Formats: sequence, structure tokens, C-alpha cells
Amino acid sequence: MDQADGVNARFRQLPAVDQLVERAGEGTGLARWSLLAAVRSVLESTRAAMLAGSENLDVDLDALAERASELARRLERPFPRRVLNATGVVLHTNWGRAPLARDAAHAAAAAAASYGDLELDLETGERGSRLVRVSELLRLLSGAEGALVVNNNAAAVLLAVDALAAGREVVLSRGELIEIGGSFRLPEILGSSRARLREVGTTNRTYLSDYREAIGPDTGLILKVHRSNFEIHGFTCEATLRELAPLARERGVPLVDDRGSGTFVDLRPYGIPESEAWTGLREGADLVLFSGDKLLGGPQAGIVLGNRELVERMQRSPLARALRVDKLTLASLAWTLQTLLAGRGQESLPVLRMLLAPQAELQARAEQLAKALARQGWPQVSVELQGSVVGGGTLPELELNGPVVRLEPDGSAEQLVCRLRRADPPVLVRVHKDAVLLDPRTLADAELDAVVAAFASVLD
Repeated sequence: MDQADGVNARFRQLPAVDQLVERAGEGTGLARWSLLAAVRSVLESTRAAMLAGSENLDVDLDALAERASELARRLERPFPRRVLNATGVVLHTNWGRAPLARDAAHAAAAAAASYGDLELDLETGERGSRLVRVSELLRLLSGAEGALVVNNNAAAVLLAVDALAAGREVVLSRGELIEIGGSFRLPEILGSSRARLREVGTTNRTYLSDYREAIGPDTGLILKVHRSNFEIHGFTCEATLRELAPLARERGVPLVDDRGSGTFVDLRPYGIPESEAWTGLREGADLVLFSGDKLLGGPQAGIVLGNRELVERMQRSPLARALRVDKLTLASLAWTLQTLLAGRGQESLPVLRMLLAPQAELQARAEQLAKALARQGWPQVSVELQGSVVGGGTLPELELNGPVVRLEPDGSAEQLVCRLRRADPPVLVRVHKDAVLLDPRTLADAELDAVVAAFASVLD
């Protein structure tokens, strides 16, 4: 028998698709679509292994059905799947940045489940703008003349550059040519617009004179970018917004401040070096741009505040329609902004609650968690002080110090981390010096029992 005949003989050992679908679905309640997709995937991977010459393949009907059932279950899981964040990292792109307040999520759900006056003026019966309500709330919060919302901050930068500097130059310091998460680089975002990038200064030193020399008849705008995920120290110099504003006015060039992350609460009294987002306007910027799902604590959005005429030019751009937000975003953002206007941000928005949580509250939560884990029989469980980062490309040098639960497993900490990720719901933790750390800052009281249950399942 030649090799091809041998492979074909092994292929014939595999069950038919319908037979495997029936066996994989017995008593599971799984949908046929997921079972069919899973069975085809399992059979395809098994055939590929056979062609590769693998000898120790289990092609028994029950073994293949078990693999298909597990894959079908994964296909039917909700997405994104809820995880329990015990890392202490308040904002992280990989798991969705800012969690919405429960009532903000309810507002989005209500908007999703019914018709609404999204683009209808109920007084006149005429078509209106979907941005009217949130723009009004943003102006009330910030005192800005104009306000605009698009689908994220990268979109806000792209729209500002394209609408205000198409065919012209954008002046930007080389020290601010940042790369954000997912390998997206600011020069590439700007390159997607119709403007041209004009770099000035060096990585570590850019003077006001560098901007002055670069600005000419071909300049469309000056862009100032906050280095949101790194800092430069040592032999450094940069021109501030207050220094750039007179130059921009003198030359008649818009000055745009990309803050990356923005808040409507002055966090400096709490030891967090972040003032309100509209500070950039007071320092002379014509526009400020920032994310809605970072320190603001709302949904993913790119927010623009500032000069009314410039905002209207951005709104008239054809690109604005491609970057517009949907009704779910607008509903949850409107609720978040109303809560901030009412002065209830610290008590109602999860991000602010986590960032500003009192040490006594964190200590009580850590001790409760440590006692529960010790009762399960986990060895060497203790509470100690550790620092964690805010995350999400926000406040790169700030450490949030607080109590953490330290657990030293008998085996590998990394293996324990992997098993916790496979729990239901998955639990995300930190590893430090061969120990697993659980930070109560990013866990709600109502989540502690689920964390303990996940550890119990891993121990079993």
C-alpha cells in the first residue's frame, strides 16, 4: 500500500459529519449551527494531522465528539465574555478599558431595544442632528463654544487633521510621534488624512523657535500630542500650549491639543496629576481631543471641544459621517455626562470609584478575600502593599499604592494564572516574584465570591 492509499484508509476511519454532529450534541442543548461548524473544524484538523503523519491520533467517535462539543460551547459563548479583573489595572484596552456605570449600560440597552428620537426633532417633526444632546451636555460641562463626538480619539485626530489641514502641513514635535496600542502610530494615522506631516525639533528637545521656523503659508495646523503611555526625562525641552498659543494666533494657525485621555473631574487633589480636559482650552488651544472610555469613565468615543467654527468645519466633513457614533454610545455617554453635571461622578462612575477608593475600603476587601482563600486551603496567603498602574495609555508614571492579596502556589504561578483564565468566569491576576497577586481595587464587593469560587474550581 503506497502512502496515499494509507492516508485514504485512515480518512475512512473518520465518522460522517452528521453522525458526529448527532453524537456531539447529545444532551448538550447546543445549537446545530455551532455543532456543525465545530465538527467540520475537528475533522479538518484531524485530516491535516493525518496528512502530516501523526500516529497517535484518537479518532474514536466519542473522543472526536467531545472535542467538537467543547469547540461548539466556545462558539456559543457571549462575546465579549465577562472577566473578573483582579490585576488592579483600572484601564486596559485588552479587556475593554472603562467599565460603564450600571445605569449607563441600562441607558444603552433601552436605546437598543426601542425606536428613539435619535435624529428627529419632536417639536417640529423635522430631521435633526444625533449629536445635539451630547454636544449641549459637553458644552455645559466644559464651557466650550463647540463640541463634537466621533467613534474614538484616533478618529477625532484624523478628522481634525483632514478637515482643517487638507493639502497642507501639520506641524508636530518629533518627541510626540507616539505609538498607541495595537501598533498604531500617530504618523500613520495622520498619513491616512489629506494633510502632510511636518516634524520639528528632536526626540528629547523641541523649542518654540522650532515651531516658529516651520510655520509658513503651507501650514494647516499645529498639533500638540500628550505622551500618554511614556515619559521622557533628562536633557529635555518642549514648548507648552501657553507658549504655542500666541504664536498660533499671530500666524493664524489653529492649535489642536490631543490629550489622549480626558476627565471632567480635577483629580489633582487626590494625588493624580490630571486636571479637567478643558484646561487645554484655557491654556490657549483652539481644540482639545480626548477619549470617552478612559478617565472620563464612559463609552468608547472621541470627544472634541473648542472653537465653534472649527468644530462646525469638522462636522461638515464627509469623513464625519464615516466616523459617527451610534445610538448606544450616545445614550450611555449622555447618561455619563448628566451624572458628571450633577456632581455624582465619583460615586457613580466605576473608573473614578476605583481610582479614588479609600485605603480602608481596599484593605477590608483584601482581608476578606485573603481569609476566604486561606479557608480553601491555599498555602501562604497574605496581604501586603503593592503598586499598580492606571493603564490604558493613561498616566504612565503614576503608581496606585494599595493592599493586595499575595498567594504563593505550590506549583508554577504561571500555570495557576492560565487555569484562572479558563475558569467561569475567567479571573485575571498579576504575577510578582513567583507569586500571584490579587488587587481589590478593580474588584467590586459583589465579585469577591466569584473570585473565590474560581480559585476553588482550580484547586479541585
